[in-house]
Amino acid sequence: MSILIDEDTTFIVQGITGREAVNLTRECLDYGSKIVGGVTPGRKGREVHGVPVFDTVEQVVEHNGGRVPDGSVVTVPPAFTKDAVLEAIENGIKLVVIVTERIPRRDVAQMVELAGMRGARIIGPNCLGLVVPGVAKMGGIGGPARNTAQAYQTGSVGVMSRSGGMTTEISSTLTAAGLGVSTAISIGGDAIIGSTYAELMPLYEADEQTEAIVIYTEPGGRMEAQLAEWRIENDSRLPIVAFMAGRFMDDEEMKGMSFGHAGTIVEGKEDTATEKIARLESAGIPVVERIDAIPDAVKQQLSSPRNES
Repeated sequence: MSILIDEDTTFIVQGITGREAVNLTRECLDYGSKIVGGVTPGRKGREVHGVPVFDTVEQVVEHNGGRVPDGSVVTVPPAFTKDAVLEAIENGIKLVVIVTERIPRRDVAQMVELAGMRGARIIGPNCLGLVVPGVAKMGGIGGPARNTAQAYQTGSVGVMSRSGGMTTEISSTLTAAGLGVSTAISIGGDAIIGSTYAELMPLYEADEQTEAIVIYTEPGGRMEAQLAEWRIENDSRLPIVAFMAGRFMDDEEMKGMSFGHAGTIVEGKEDTATEKIARLESAGIPVVERIDAIPDAVKQQLSSPRNES
């Protein structure tokens, strides 16, 4: 099993004729993903690696006999991202992966609100997408297919990360340790995103293949507090291990500054790495100091009395 995507998932690429999107399309096709069309206004009639290009999402649906694709990967410039996402959702697409970064917060809030109203889910923005090892991927996660296949091998650990690159780094570490990955998701590094750790947890909870979760997180925002609260309130069956980057940002002179992602702004004590670590550990989520310590931490959690029963 898996979450969000499987071997039958079909999707489109909006902004498919852009340089990044052309590479992303090739990588996904090589990995076995089913891309049924691309959208770039004014480019109808072209092809990208054999994928037909259309002016609108509606035209893609018509071309596919009225069948609405399961998802869309959005790679258009920030000024046009909201229109692209709203077009996808209004045409019935239920999973939207937004690769674009530096989108105005107001636009992101409007996209997330509409997705909630239409029963759709957004991953991102500012993310690399998601992958089910050996099955399919949506987005540039893992890079070329051969690299993705090397880093992501089928297993029992779900991965969620605010950093796209660290999604692959952690998954590669789990693969090398023989644990492997069920579904890995680059959730996005912006201050506002479509799906947080806590919002994705019920999907992993229902997935029989997933036996543990690893998250990569950073200072800034309340996602870790929400995850801790969710785990306690729902008595989750899944052990969770976390790696916290940016501990140096706890220094007073770093307050109000951001490193790396737009969402890593420490605005108060609750946003600091120290406070987040304490909150996670109080909810039974150990926080490791090195990535290479993750596999042993996962194995230890899986072998605990609660998980053996």
